[in-house]
Amino acid sequence: MESRKRPLEAVLTADDSFKTPEKRVSEPRLQESEYMRWGVEQTCRYLRAEGLGDLEDKFRAQKITGVGLWYLRDADLEEMGLQCLGDRLRVQHSLRKLWQIEAPPNKVFNDPIHGHVEVHPLLIRIIDTPQFQRLRNIKQLGGAYFVFPGASHNRFEHSIGVGYLAGRLVQALNQRQPELLISRRDILCVQIAGLCHDLGHGPFSHMFDGMFIPKARPGITWKHEKASLEMFDHLVAENGLKPVMEQHGLVLPEDLIFIKEQIAGPPVTDAAPGPKWPYKGRPEDKSFLYEIVANKRNGIDVDKWDYFARDCYHLGIQNNFDYRRFLKFARVCEVDGQKHICTRDKEVNNLYDMFHMRNCLHRRAYQHKVGNIIETMITEAFLKADEHIQIQGSGGKMFTLSSAIDDMEAYTKLTDNVFEQILNSSSAVLKDSREILRNIVCRRLYKCLGQTQADKPMRVTRERIQSWEASLARSVPQSGAQDVVSLQPEDFIVNVIDMDYGMKEKNPINSVRFYCKDDPNKAIQIRKNQVSKLLPEQFAEQLIRVYCKKTDGRSLEAAKKHFVQWCMNENFSKPQDGDIIAPELTPLKDGWSNRDEDDEGREVKRALVNGQEKAKTKLF
Repeated sequence: MESRKRPLEAVLTADDSFKTPEKRVSEPRLQESEYMRWGVEQTCRYLRAEGLGDLEDKFRAQKITGVGLWYLRDADLEEMGLQCLGDRLRVQHSLRKLWQIEAPPNKVFNDPIHGHVEVHPLLIRIIDTPQFQRLRNIKQLGGAYFVFPGASHNRFEHSIGVGYLAGRLVQALNQRQPELLISRRDILCVQIAGLCHDLGHGPFSHMFDGMFIPKARPGITWKHEKASLEMFDHLVAENGLKPVMEQHGLVLPEDLIFIKEQIAGPPVTDAAPGPKWPYKGRPEDKSFLYEIVANKRNGIDVDKWDYFARDCYHLGIQNNFDYRRFLKFARVCEVDGQKHICTRDKEVNNLYDMFHMRNCLHRRAYQHKVGNIIETMITEAFLKADEHIQIQGSGGKMFTLSSAIDDMEAYTKLTDNVFEQILNSSSAVLKDSREILRNIVCRRLYKCLGQTQADKPMRVTRERIQSWEASLARSVPQSGAQDVVSLQPEDFIVNVIDMDYGMKEKNPINSVRFYCKDDPNKAIQIRKNQVSKLLPEQFAEQLIRVYCKKTDGRSLEAAKKHFVQWCMNENFSKPQDGDIIAPELTPLKDGWSNRDEDDEGREVKRALVNGQEKAKTKLF
């Protein structure tokens, strides 16, 4: 049987053997090649895109599909009626480009978390843009860097890590379950979504969209996910990436829609909610692809995997969750007519550990009391400087700190560097902002008076916060001789922090599906009472922290007593150090006794037993 030759080699004769051989392009595996799924019309569309539209009738007459392209030889083209050598060479050249697109050379990053990471050339083109490079100057943990000296990492390396892990997970599913028909397009789109999911973060990350924008522009609802979509569109347009994406096999605008849906969820429409599939980028049989980058179903996604590992590494905290184990057991099962990513039943404890790890990171680092007040002070400085910072955007128009989110050209220039810009300025209008930032640098911070909790979580508005601050100023201690120290509402800052396992008061594991070794295609649910009695009873709590802007000794001592009295008035929990800072006040509050809870539990149990014995005596 005559041996099959690669397209370009087919036109070379024995006389050409003295020529230096060209670098061979590694052959793509047939099952992974996107063009293998082409029909006759898609093949003809590719020929037109390559300027070979005059030949498409010959391909259509022979019913050449994507599979046939791989086996075409020079003799086959001649048989089809392409008598001119030049025409055959044009076809061979276009097919050679197709092989190159199927197996592009990757670049390698040496990442401290994931080791040597291979990155697709299209992802490199995205990384090498001003819009993505901007992330080098945005701290991953915002103000926490002022508390944890190692937390100097930025959104740039996190984004590369998420893009890498997104590829790892989707490729693991593809290798384990080829029947899912995951294409190279799917893999590339998932990787791009992971890479670009944080493009919209502002200075100091979550401080910008969680603290600054709500106060600077209270009339709008804005999150960094929205900015990520706008920045992605801006990145693609400004750098002319659409032809490059098509060259690498993406289909536009369908794949652009798919990438953006993975970042921010389905587009908001006026249609009534219902069971109809809400996404446009991929059909319902690819529903599991939407659970890789930002999992709206249960919160288990590669974004968490990277920031768990990366943040713990830089914070000096032990990470108890290993994503590599999840990769080993992840598979897709059908749940209520849709395909979802599931894991082995024996992994349920590891997933509880994962969400517990998330809570620990929030409690120990992300919501650190000093880090929080530093971000509050930075927010105050930014608010005072807002209208005085001018950033040039599209068309030469100027924007402020808070309005730069309306123009992606201006927003591209807005990074953590604005902190240094204010700190090192000599402008008179930035004097107040500059003083606040100098206080941060010199560690003259507002002081934390303590932390408390309400009986039940409550909806916290700006008006309620202002009401609490006024109430704190009025909460003069009820007993004991007090020095007269005048405290005003503006001397207090109240921060309300919602802590949970990622789904507010819900148990996220209830939204996870598992499979057993005996039947890996059947998805099951595992309830908390099937796992352990030592798991948490509640999955959310609300913390109320109070800070004082006055830092002199007399004012601080008086403010702490105001805080304890305020907790008594509002019927909040006793602060941990309440007996130390106000020993004359805490005994006045019913329920603030120091009796051991175990002793109370034994007394209640004893009372119940005595009641049962008395009931038996009366009965007999």
